[in-house]
Amino acid sequence: MLNISIVLYRPAWEREVIPLVKELLHIKNLRKIYLLDNTEPSYSPQDGPTAQAVLQQSGLTAKPSKVRYMPMTVNLGYGKAHNIAIRESVFYRTDYHLVINSDIRVKAEQIEEMAAWMDAYPEVGQLMPRVVSEDGTPQYLAKRLPSPWDVAARRFIPGWQNTRRNKWYELRDKDLTHPINAPYLSGCFMLLRTQAVLEAGLFDERYFMYPEDIDLTRSIHRRWLTIYQPQWTIVHAHKRASYHSTRMLWIHIQNLCRYFNKYGWFFDKERWRMNKV
Repeated sequence: MLNISIVLYRPAWEREVIPLVKELLHIKNLRKIYLLDNTEPSYSPQDGPTAQAVLQQSGLTAKPSKVRYMPMTVNLGYGKAHNIAIRESVFYRTDYHLVINSDIRVKAEQIEEMAAWMDAYPEVGQLMPRVVSEDGTPQYLAKRLPSPWDVAARRFIPGWQNTRRNKWYELRDKDLTHPINAPYLSGCFMLLRTQAVLEAGLFDERYFMYPEDIDLTRSIHRRWLTIYQPQWTIVHAHKRASYHSTRMLWIHIQNLCRYFNKYGWFFDKERWRMNKV
């Protein structure tokens, strides 16, 4: 069985969320899709109907056994909201839990195949497929664990993306046509074995947004394989909010500081070991 959670904040319902949910409903052995809406209750979109109206028009409210819409009273943040649904997966002992962004395009059959692949490899605790942009260019979302220099240089030094160090960080020194056991897989698509999460722990709720995917993959990676598997390709309409909003950049910086305070800024033996392996 599989549970799926999607955390929302002022989402593009008709362009992204509704088409994605309708596709996910075709997954065999799907137990439930959780829509965790962090949008402020007072928010009124200027160019469209409310969330409840959109859900009613889409017909998804007629399937409460499969789709559960959960509006939050406050913005809980990314990981804390997902944890609400992940705890349900632990409670009901579902085999897998999929954390997915609303801006992902994926076929139901692909997810079924990924789960079947993980069934065949019980040592795999987490899986992420190959991810591309809408124009087909690859997004290098399987990485080594970052140092403070890696994240600062990528954000503030022009042209850093093409440096040897950044290519090393993004695993572009490896053959990306083959599976890789990577210690950091992006939070845009995390197919998690529920047993692995039960052992490693849920998302660390001290992060409001951004490094929670690094933290969780790293925790799972200690005992399980965390696999980038290019056998499947999905599309990610990545918005990179912290590159366009000063507020989101500040949130990004604050939470990265929490991450490095937790694991170490310059002396992190586990980071060195995992990256070397």
